[in-house]
Amino acid sequence: MRADRLVATLLFLQTRGRVTAAEVAAELEVSERTARRDLGALATAGIPVYSQPGRGGGWALVGGARTDLTGLTAHEVRALFLLTGPSATAPDLRVALRKLVRALPAPLREDAEAAARAGVADGTDWSGARTDEPRLPALQRAVVDGTRVRIGYASPGREPRERTVHPLGIAAKAGVRYLVAGTDEGPRAFRVDRVTSVEATGQPVVRPEDFDLATAWRALAARMETRMVAATVRGRAAPGTEGVLTGLFGTRIRLGATGRDGWTSIEVDGPSPEAVAARLAGLGARAEILDPPEARRHLARIAAELSGMYG
Repeated sequence: MRADRLVATLLFLQTRGRVTAAEVAAELEVSERTARRDLGALATAGIPVYSQPGRGGGWALVGGARTDLTGLTAHEVRALFLLTGPSATAPDLRVALRKLVRALPAPLREDAEAAARAGVADGTDWSGARTDEPRLPALQRAVVDGTRVRIGYASPGREPRERTVHPLGIAAKAGVRYLVAGTDEGPRAFRVDRVTSVEATGQPVVRPEDFDLATAWRALAARMETRMVAATVRGRAAPGTEGVLTGLFGTRIRLGATGRDGWTSIEVDGPSPEAVAARLAGLGARAEILDPPEARRHLARIAAELSGMYG
């Protein structure tokens, strides 16, 4: 985090020419003491930064000096362009990458351009599921601008309802993006594709003290994962279903011993017995739930509904 602050401080100096410790503190949302210490660290590190005391003084780069701030090794350049090159579909990102290439020393440019061409990203989901995120740009803008927003949000199986939140960042997990936002109940994660409307309130975001997006996201993700494995269903599955079951449940299924009839015992974790039963229903008679009883009853209800509809 301090390395990020030092780079941000240097960029701020280059942009403004002369700054005070108070201005740096306000820009980077740190204390004046921290800002003053960071400015001193830049000078100690050999950056031509000097301070001028008194009225109209402040901190500045000697003679308006500039640095390209790259300092990247060949390995770091390849890693960066391998990561971003295939996904550089946004115009702003493509422009930024081109600028970075021009800023690199000549020996590193060829590696960077080769790495950017080394992959391709295809957003098509062969499962047929689509994730539309029309509100993503508005949410990203709210995060960057630090503006509180009123969002419409549709939880699964419920009508959309409005709530006012403090946008703190955007996180992505397995191709799904989430808005991390402060609420009256604390930090929460909202799936971007379930946001139905975004309205800026004009009020500033209130950020928790010492907020760190990565730390907040890990806590939220752990909470969601706990809810995803709140119940365990036990049963057995017919031969040849192992691949289908793994595709349905991933790491939430455990395959046990195989009996003389070829059927394999299974244990599946899920948010509720009913949710697991609904997923297993697609296997028909090739999977049998043994317990808990509520999972068996739910599967029986599904069977009765299908029988009544299709005969």
